[in-house]
Amino acid sequence: MIEIKQICTDKKNPDLNLISTVLDSVIKFHKINNINWVEFDYKPEVKFAIAHNDNEIFIKYVVCENSIRAIYSENNGKVWTDSCCEFFVSPDCNDCYYNFEINCIGALRLGYRKLGEKTEHAADEIINSVRRMSSLGNKPFDLRRGDCCWTLVVAIPVTAFFKHNIISLREKTFTANFYKCGDELQNPHYLSWNPIKTEKPSFHQPAFFDKIALLN
Repeated sequence: MIEIKQICTDKKNPDLNLISTVLDSVIKFHKINNINWVEFDYKPEVKFAIAHNDNEIFIKYVVCENSIRAIYSENNGKVWTDSCCEFFVSPDCNDCYYNFEINCIGALRLGYRKLGEKTEHAADEIINSVRRMSSLGNKPFDLRRGDCCWTLVVAIPVTAFFKHNIISLREKTFTANFYKCGDELQNPHYLSWNPIKTEKPSFHQPAFFDKIALLN
């Protein structure tokens, strides 16, 4: 379980540079380092910090890997084939969940689904409300080989949970998992924060989410 602290409570929509600095200075980072499927054994260095301010969830990913790619820049594109970090979360702690999939230039795929059913993707207006800042900028590029480190800061407003009516994040408990993938990179990989025990790669596994508690 992760206990998620409140930060920047005196500001509405605080600047993402400020969020990045605060996360670096006062929030513990967690590693995304579980290799769940032995045939995909490449393990880039990935960590994340997470906090909230009652209205938004803030996540900062820090990644170092041996190739990067960002072909997709449109909403709901195939970002998981690029250098991609993901946050899957169930506000009701069950098998209904949101998937926030964001590549290294901040392109976002956002969906909601019940396990085993078809995903309902978010409208552009909702996706555009999720603030993102990447150290690589926001322009697409093809595969680049060689060691590269990058960061991604994300601010997810309560309204992004478009199938719910969440007014406040305070004292909520969700279940979630955090991922790093890159299906079409030099070394494809599928890392998770909480282990996944399935035969084949699949992040759509709410049974293997763990609790995240948003503190008052």
